[in-house]
Amino acid sequence: MEYQFTEANFETEVLKSDIPVLVDFYADWCGPCKMMMPIVEKMAEKYDGKMKVGKVNSDENSDLAGRYNIMSIPSFLIFKNGEVIDSVTGAMSADALAARLDAAL
Repeated sequence: MEYQFTEANFETEVLKSDIPVLVDFYADWCGPCKMMMPIVEKMAEKYDGKMKVGKVNSDENSDLAGRYNIMSIPSFLIFKNGEVIDSVTGAMSADALAARLDAAL
């Protein structure tokens, strides 16, 4: 299941999560973000139960984007125990993203 993270639920769903969390900062107008959508959806299915996978619309949640210094999108942050343990910006292959998620587990 792919989550929608917002400023309202970020602390509960991401920072206080019992399992690692992949957060995809995106915007609806962003071409590379659209290209990553099916890959992120695939990761949500593949890692269901082991890792939360979700998105933050950086236009609608600009405070969150600012808090994590998101300058370019798509940006992917992996959280574990409320801390960012990995981050990468830009489009990538499903295998490259899966390798980062596997390393976080």
